[in-house]
Amino acid sequence: MCGIIGYIGHRRASEVLLHGLSQVEYRGYDSAGMVVSSGHGMRLIKDKGKLRDIHAKHNFLQLEGGIGLGHTRWATHGEPCERNSHPHSDCLGKVAVVHNGIIENHRVLKEELVGKGHRFTSDTDTEVVAHLVEEGLKSGADAPAAVKKAVARLEGTYALGILIAGENRLFLARRHAPLIIGRGKKDEMFFASDIPALLGYTRDFILLNEGDIAQLDSRGAIIWGADGKEAVRPPLHVNWTPQMAQKDGHDYFMIKEILEQPLTLASAVSADVTGGVKLLKSAKYPAIVACGTSYYAALVMQFLLHKAGRPASAYIGSEYASWRMRGEDLVVAISQSGETADTLTAVRLAKEDGAKVLAITNVVGSTLSREADATIYIGVGPEVGVVATKTFTGQLAVIYKLVYTMNGNKAGLEELAAMPSHMQKMLDEVQGQVKQLAALMAKRKNFFFISRGAGWPCALEAALKLKEITYLHAEAYAAGELKHGPISMLEDKVPVIAIAPSGPLAAKMESNIRECKARGASMIVLSDDKSLLQEGEYALSMPAVSEDLVPLFYILPMQLLAYYMTLELGRDPDQPRNLAKSVTVE
Repeated sequence: MCGIIGYIGHRRASEVLLHGLSQVEYRGYDSAGMVVSSGHGMRLIKDKGKLRDIHAKHNFLQLEGGIGLGHTRWATHGEPCERNSHPHSDCLGKVAVVHNGIIENHRVLKEELVGKGHRFTSDTDTEVVAHLVEEGLKSGADAPAAVKKAVARLEGTYALGILIAGENRLFLARRHAPLIIGRGKKDEMFFASDIPALLGYTRDFILLNEGDIAQLDSRGAIIWGADGKEAVRPPLHVNWTPQMAQKDGHDYFMIKEILEQPLTLASAVSADVTGGVKLLKSAKYPAIVACGTSYYAALVMQFLLHKAGRPASAYIGSEYASWRMRGEDLVVAISQSGETADTLTAVRLAKEDGAKVLAITNVVGSTLSREADATIYIGVGPEVGVVATKTFTGQLAVIYKLVYTMNGNKAGLEELAAMPSHMQKMLDEVQGQVKQLAALMAKRKNFFFISRGAGWPCALEAALKLKEITYLHAEAYAAGELKHGPISMLEDKVPVIAIAPSGPLAAKMESNIRECKARGASMIVLSDDKSLLQEGEYALSMPAVSEDLVPLFYILPMQLLAYYMTLELGRDPDQPRNLAKSVTVE
């Protein structure tokens, strides 16, 4: 749930670490720290709060040396505070550790280590790793053996960076959490949890496999596989530039990423779906697993497959184990990061039952892509804002292309190919209107979103966007469900946002809109139907699109509404409280 970076080389390590951590702030965090080693030993700075504030208070750049580790923490064990911030150290201050994930057997290990005289200073699960390495060194093992021995004791998920005083090398290990190695141009090496952390220094990476342990020095890397044998991992060159992860003059990444969707959609529409089509055609009982925004994309895929006469079930990743129907022979796993823990757990359960796996993700070399039988990359570039915007429309574009190609729907593919230009025109037309609407709505406290058919997943995503960054109460319903209970919550001036395109469901949506108006609700209607627009106290005129593509198109003004309302409330849309970009714990 947090960011890791490590460096060894000829530069001042603290400068590299500080820059790298600033590039992964979007992952969400509540504290940060770094440790640097020089000829005078290790020095560590860490504290609760934002990176810039900790730097202003303590000055990370006072740390001298060419080898170090940096970390931004999102609390899982222990409150956010200085003692629980990473890096963590052993009793002697000779071993420093940074960690993403959860050590599930940390209580047992801690009891054992305390029994041997170790003193713990934090409430975290991570600290046991430092003491395990210390114990290995005390037993006479050299540094690589001590690290391997410690890692072998761990259960759970981890991306680990380990620094040992006096050792001019770094150690790292991964299990069910992302970790990549970066190769510098001359006498330097890097590692990080995310590629954007290192784009200012390199575009050449090495991807670690599950269970790998690695040693870095300034000349290169040695990797040991899960079997303990030395291994070679293929290099990866990425064409992302550092500027792709910058704001391009916008105040926030979120608005940059909303407005660049015509461009990123064009990229997603060009994705190679060949392997996915092959798997989907041969599957008798496909399942779709995902979490959060990606789950709403999964619902759209379920809608499209059902419309095509194909049985399919969309599952929330964390509920797959309970709700799955054994015998599903293909799992389509959708995850922006490719590291979503609940989705990966579902994938592994399905594979145990013999299912094939098709991954839809944005991150090349992610865990999901490496565990899948085939992968479709949405190709929209780094998404820095914590909440999903361009990755949601990228997922939808890939899903449409996948299903339409499988069905031979040429008309659908042609309409999809034309969407980037239509999307640009609509964004240009509605942005000012939405900004005005946001100013009117920011003082309201409760919001309802309604739609039918393919618009229902769009309503769910619209409500999620609003609650994620404004912290206001928002709910979404299939419009017909309002009268089965939720309508009791409507009262004077409560905003109800209706996603109401023209078509066979328009008459029913009109009835639902009037039900809400009769209870005093403030209706906000999005439609291409003039009669429906007239039902709204506020209206946004939308272009006519086929029912399938409603989620792809109608979500755009809803993203803008959430963004501008957040600004009206004086909140940060890029880093909402309690959220992280990549959810790597279950």
